[in-house]
Amino acid sequence: MKLFTAAVFAFATLFASAATNLIEFAPRGGVPNFFAKIQNTGEIRVAYFGGSITAADGWRPKTLKWFQQEFPRARFSEINAAIGGTGSDLGVFRLQHDVLDFQPDLVFVEFAVNDGGAAREQIHRAMEGIVRQTWRTFPECDICFVYTIAGNMLETQQAGKLPRSIEAMEELATHYNIPSINFGLEVARLEKEGKLVFKAPKPTNDVQRAALADKMIFSSDAVHPHADTGHELYRQAVAGAFEQMRSMPAKSVKRVLGAPVRTDNFENAKMFPLRREFLKGNWQQMDAATNNLAKSFSKRMPGVWRAGEAGDSLEFKFRGTAVSIYDLLGPDCGQLRVVLDGKDLGLKPRFDQYCTYHRLGSLWVGANLTNSVHVVKISVDTTPLDKAAILARGNEKITRPEKFVGHNWYAGALLIDGDLVP
Repeated sequence: MKLFTAAVFAFATLFASAATNLIEFAPRGGVPNFFAKIQNTGEIRVAYFGGSITAADGWRPKTLKWFQQEFPRARFSEINAAIGGTGSDLGVFRLQHDVLDFQPDLVFVEFAVNDGGAAREQIHRAMEGIVRQTWRTFPECDICFVYTIAGNMLETQQAGKLPRSIEAMEELATHYNIPSINFGLEVARLEKEGKLVFKAPKPTNDVQRAALADKMIFSSDAVHPHADTGHELYRQAVAGAFEQMRSMPAKSVKRVLGAPVRTDNFENAKMFPLRREFLKGNWQQMDAATNNLAKSFSKRMPGVWRAGEAGDSLEFKFRGTAVSIYDLLGPDCGQLRVVLDGKDLGLKPRFDQYCTYHRLGSLWVGANLTNSVHVVKISVDTTPLDKAAILARGNEKITRPEKFVGHNWYAGALLIDGDLVP
């Protein structure tokens, strides 16, 4: 199928009013260090920080390949820091472990879709924390915000408005002079012109292909683009943006952090590995060398501990304003009793309608707390969950009952905006 390749960046506004500033690419301060390093034929470490759209075999490897082809004298390497189903609220805590420890030269930040339901204040805290942590550690690292598209974000942009998550991120991009690329704007334009089908099954025979004529199918689920259509549009958006920034001065720039947009941003967000001293009961540390589950998440979590019996608990103190636990959700997981500063916050399930497999998550315990010492206690609750009923919400069924037995909790790290207290 032939892709539509009209001048992606020829327009400054689309379905837009000046108030929304609905543009596909805002160069702002550009990526001057990226181009300076290319001229010096050095190694360029490109980090892709986001959710499942970035984790897919799509715009991430496509753009890395384009960089290598376009700038053959440089050496490009990838830092794949994408985790499906997660937003910037987890991203800001895992930034050091998954991105900064690898010394990036350029970081693409992609959380607009997974932050779609988050409050503006939450997005500001997390995204600003990502920016400030990055530049505090590597002031010469370039950052580029990219905005993918899903669901009703299509209609919002066709109506000349920015989706809430993108609007919040654009406020930060403007404040910090960070370039941003709105991947979804070209998708919205093509769909409005009848040249793209946003959601439909891929054709499987000649009759179905003929019915499409020259239309491309963007995705099967209105979220995850197909590699040869939606992800190719995303690649073109990156290529067009970098072609424009190529004309900007290439030079070494060290960012100096000024006043933040929010003083309560997550600049001090940290990840602390679980320690035996925090654990009460019959916890087991899982060995990535011998346990497949631990091995699967060994690149993301500093370790995986399992609890699953009444009396198993995690207890610790910290000084700070927010806390969550980096953990797994899965078919054999149960629910937890969460107590913060002596207040029972109720039962928190680590099983949902998507739990036919194990995946990374974060259990939020508290946010917007006073910057003082807090005490956390989280205990395994062995009250049975109606897992069949929960799965039915996602049109899933239990086909292998043995997979769903247990009240387990798999925890890997403490996520704290602040510091641990002995």
